[in-house]
Amino acid sequence: MSSTISSNLSTIPQNPTPLSLGTLCKSLAISGLILFLFYTFLFNPPNYRPSDLLSTINQKWPTSSPIISTNSTKTNISHIVFGIVGTMDTWSNKKAYIEAWWRPNVTRGYLFLDRPPTEEFQPWPSTSPPFRVNEDITKLKVFPKIPRPSHVRIVRTIMETFRQGDKDVRWYVMGDDDTVLMVDNLVEVLAKYDHTKSYYIGSNSDCVKSNLDFSFNMAFGGAGYALSYPLAEALATKLDDCIERYPDMYVSDFLLHSCLADIGVALTQNKGFHQIDLHNDISGLLSAHPQTPFLSLHHIDTIDPIFPSMDRFESINHLMKAAKTDQSRLLQQTICYHRQNTWSLSISWGYSTYIYENIIPRSILWRPLETFRPWVADWTPPLYMFNTRWPSDNPCEVPHLFFFDSIEHIEGDQIVTTYVRALPRGLPTCSFAGNHSADPITKIKVFSPASTRLEGGGRDCCDIEYMDGANVTEVKYRACMKYEVIA
Repeated sequence: MSSTISSNLSTIPQNPTPLSLGTLCKSLAISGLILFLFYTFLFNPPNYRPSDLLSTINQKWPTSSPIISTNSTKTNISHIVFGIVGTMDTWSNKKAYIEAWWRPNVTRGYLFLDRPPTEEFQPWPSTSPPFRVNEDITKLKVFPKIPRPSHVRIVRTIMETFRQGDKDVRWYVMGDDDTVLMVDNLVEVLAKYDHTKSYYIGSNSDCVKSNLDFSFNMAFGGAGYALSYPLAEALATKLDDCIERYPDMYVSDFLLHSCLADIGVALTQNKGFHQIDLHNDISGLLSAHPQTPFLSLHHIDTIDPIFPSMDRFESINHLMKAAKTDQSRLLQQTICYHRQNTWSLSISWGYSTYIYENIIPRSILWRPLETFRPWVADWTPPLYMFNTRWPSDNPCEVPHLFFFDSIEHIEGDQIVTTYVRALPRGLPTCSFAGNHSADPITKIKVFSPASTRLEGGGRDCCDIEYMDGANVTEVKYRACMKYEVIA
């Protein structure tokens, strides 16, 4: 019997001819199409249209490559709605901070107040965001158990902002009435994320203790944070239920963090948001900003004015002069060296310039000078979420300080920012580096390209032009060369 089988098998062709292979492929293709159409009509409603074929294929068998957005239009300022939390008791003192960045007829959003504005604020100015009055939370069933109702009001502002029903929204950006936001940088940063997915973007506190008290993975609301539309939509339907689950949570930021965790969304960290849980002079921090777009500043009333010889309102408006010209470079640190005089220059664009009479590595200059103090004075180290340098009295380590004075657009597609000396350094020349004093310098001019934005996370390189004894130094920004080493 086995021989018969072998004989029969030997008569079967081992290699199909091209004709039989083609016939087989056609048969398989027709069979596959019939099965697909049967599957489509069986599992789709009767109003299925042939024009839906492509979308049906995409739904049943999605592509393996990620889809960045369902809309090919790049995110712009019209896609963002701002929700600002304020109170009538503080509005007169906070109004200037909001109006410094708010753009009438351009930015969309609302200021939510705890009660209607008094007569002194009427008519409501067009320079401020339109106001809304928060809903009465005493009607919540859980209200008697809430220890700090103001914090529930704050977190429910997200839901109330969403319920305003704005169209074509991709992002909701929330903040306080003393939060100064950099709108252009926010647009650029948020455009890098897929707004059709659930995102919770913000930053934790500057201080270790604040994060330890609550969470290292929680956005601190004063710094501002962003919620994508799908996440805000989901939160709007679940928030009151979450408040009932956690009535004893007395801090709005931690309550929001807990509610988002319950629906499976974790914080996406961005170091451009700044809570500023600090006191005193934060110039050291602002002069060594992280390598990321500057997005916000908070707690302005708990720190010194950020520019000398100005009050807090004047300081913020002065900073915004640079921000309105080129936000992409604002506070971005650029370091270059003048080898002839053995100097290091550290420039925080639009804010300050430091000259050191010594060659100091960039890895050291990236650390902020600790000119500030922590939020809680009696806390033990580590104090901050970043490395710092302790101020010194060594003339080879103490910088000459210059602060932003003016900005102008000149021919040749250049922006010129000018920085003037804050005060005499009052120390001898650094003898270790050759006794090349920077005392004669009273002004520094920085030239940067007007039409070329600095990409997020990027850095400029620069060259220094200075003649011995001159009182003005010029710094020219340029693109860094490939693999350029600056040391």
